[in-house]
Amino acid sequence: MTAARGQTRQRILDTAKTLFHRQGYHATGVNQIIAEAAAPKGVLYFHFPGGKEQLAAETVLRAGQEMGLALDAILAQSDDLATAAHGIAELLGTALEQTQFREGCPIASVALDVAADSDQVRAACAQGYQQWIDLIAARLRQRGVPDHSVHELAVFILSSIEGALLLARVQHDTAPLKDVATRLAKVIASEIQN
Repeated sequence: MTAARGQTRQRILDTAKTLFHRQGYHATGVNQIIAEAAAPKGVLYFHFPGGKEQLAAETVLRAGQEMGLALDAILAQSDDLATAAHGIAELLGTALEQTQFREGCPIASVALDVAADSDQVRAACAQGYQQWIDLIAARLRQRGVPDHSVHELAVFILSSIEGALLLARVQHDTAPLKDVATRLAKVIASEIQN
């Protein structure tokens, strides 16, 4: 019985993550989540007493952790910064193409929709973004970027990627991601040389 409950909770989280990512917070209803998760009515509030807001916060945190692991793996495996930047662009571009440009950043879709309305969801979005900034900063430090510019550069990198991801989604073209990756590799290389 407990395993079934855990599986139901997981199905709801997975479904909500996809729907929030694709449609945003406000366009995604609790009834739609329950129906697409094939979960019994009323079970959402058993697993998520805070309702849709709690569910959104949890899905954003989970999506942020998953993307963080993927980004960190690319950064860890890449021998040089150009390879890392293009690896990230390829990861994000492939995800866009696989969803026919319906899903961009798993945090941005919710953040743009509800962060001003919900402290709980805003905090989850902020935590996800901070996790990414921290992991980028750690990898930059390992590559020789001076401490005094690591945080600022990590914020610049994430902001550039987020902007390129949005452009790519709107234009139905991964070129902005590739262009930003090329420029970021040069910017990071110049920071290391200084």
